[in-house]
Amino acid sequence: MLESLKDQVLAIARQAQRDGMCKHKSGNFSMRERDSSLIVVTPSGVDRENLKSADMIVMDMDAHVIERSGQLRPSSEVLMHLAIYKSRPDVAAIVHTHSMYATVCAVLNRPIPAVVYEMQYLRSSSGKIPVAPYARPGSSELAANVAASLSHSDACLLQAHGAVAVDETNIENAYLKSCYIEEIAELYCHALSIGKTEPAALPPEELRSWSYPSEICF
Repeated sequence: MLESLKDQVLAIARQAQRDGMCKHKSGNFSMRERDSSLIVVTPSGVDRENLKSADMIVMDMDAHVIERSGQLRPSSEVLMHLAIYKSRPDVAAIVHTHSMYATVCAVLNRPIPAVVYEMQYLRSSSGKIPVAPYARPGSSELAANVAASLSHSDACLLQAHGAVAVDETNIENAYLKSCYIEEIAELYCHALSIGKTEPAALPPEELRSWSYPSEICF
């Protein structure tokens, strides 16, 4: 069931682990099947290098497990994924990472400003990566907090926890956004460390104004 989605989710979960975005079995990944409203999500507590496509969990939007391999359980944070899908019908894929610099900002409860133009890919109406208020991992409270933070952004931090990115097309783009979160967070942390003051940030209207150069002719 949903074999193509399983392959895609597994590939990105492995890439995130290899890239150091999700160490020590952390993080979780999912995609939604549009026609049936089923989701494919990574199982809990398994090294991604040991996973197979058949190990991906299929669930419905009411948190019922439809298909699993053996005794594998879905990620303990699947309620967060379901809450995002329900509040954002446009979202097709979710990536939750524990990357270093993004998590530093999450620990500090510090929204990340648009210190570089790549922030525009995260489509935040405020021009910042917001921080979802703390709640216990796996809880319905955390799920609600994250869904609220993503109502006007494709990326957010989880206070004292990590980061989440979503995309309306595919999980590859969601993972790319998670990489942008980490890159911007790293630049921001270094700028604070060197400059000792809050760096200048690009305003939201500047981020919204980009378009492909009209001077280029095809």
